[in-house]
Amino acid sequence: MLKIAFHGAAREVTGSCHMVTTDQGSILLDCGLIQGGKERHERNREKFPFDPAKLKAVVLSHAHIDHSGRLAVLRKAGFRGPIFTTEASAELCKILLADSGHIQEEDARWKIKRLKKAGK
Repeated sequence: MLKIAFHGAAREVTGSCHMVTTDQGSILLDCGLIQGGKERHERNREKFPFDPAKLKAVVLSHAHIDHSGRLAVLRKAGFRGPIFTTEASAELCKILLADSGHIQEEDARWKIKRLKKAGK
């Protein structure tokens, strides 16, 4: 039996993240950054609604950040399987994911500064 679960970009444009599950296990199609305002962007820090360590693989459709931007977060959360994509997307991801990481670090610094200012 085949199941597909939409964990992103189902009712919005960014944050593509779709899990395909069969009797042999689960793969993820894309793992994108959620964009479009503070409320949406904060969802990038939420835990995944599945256990990344149990994924067999990730299939990356292309390198755009809204499809690849949370791959590092997925790895940090326990994913250790292969990532399948085109050679061109793999090369672009080397640049785009470094940029995505920088943006997320800057956002975290800003949030920490804001919380300190608020006395939290």
